[in-house]
Order: sequence, then structure tokens, then C-alpha cells
Amino acid sequence: MKNTGAYRRKWRIAEYGDPEKDSELLEKISPLNHVDKIRAPLMVIQGANDPRVPQSEAEQIVRAIKGRNGTVEYLLFLDEGHGIAKLPNRIKAYTAIAEFLDKYLK
Repeated sequence: MKNTGAYRRKWRIAEYGDPEKDSELLEKISPLNHVDKIRAPLMVIQGANDPRVPQSEAEQIVRAIKGRNGTVEYLLFLDEGHGIAKLPNRIKAYTAIAEFLDKYLK
């Protein structure tokens, strides 16, 4: 929540809970606090202009996985937001997803 834009905080609190009132639960369920349980390869695709999921959040999980020598692939689109809208970026993202799945599921 601290990395969420101030204008979006009230909506995120309504969606996820209040970080002050619900801090114990939010800490308990945070994926970052369970990174040691992630065994499968992970692909993270992020838009640098995402107003919902800040780039710093994606990079936290990537660093955490790498920090425990896990397998993670990170694809950042500097000109996208929440979701991949531009056709050239979608082609790149879907190609990377297919290659990732081909590599790890065969």
C-alpha cells in the first residue's frame, strides 16, 4: 500500500483491507512473505506505468525469487500500464509467455 499512489489508496483499502487495521492478516498472506514456498518457475510481466501494481512491487518479488536462487523471468514494458494494450507489446509478451511455457512445461 505504501507504494500505491495516494489517489488510489482509498480504493485499495476497500479492496484489500486497511494496512493499519489489518496489518497482521496482510503480512500473513503477502506473497513476498511466502517466497520460499514458490518452487515453480515464475514469469512476471509489468507495465512501468501501472497505477494498480507499482513497478517496485513486481521488482520486489523478482529480487526475492532471485535471492533464493529461484527461476524467474521478468518482462518490463516501459510504455504500458495495467495490462498490455499495444499490439507490438502484446506480440512480444505472448511470444515470451509461449517460450516460457514451452521451456518449463515440456
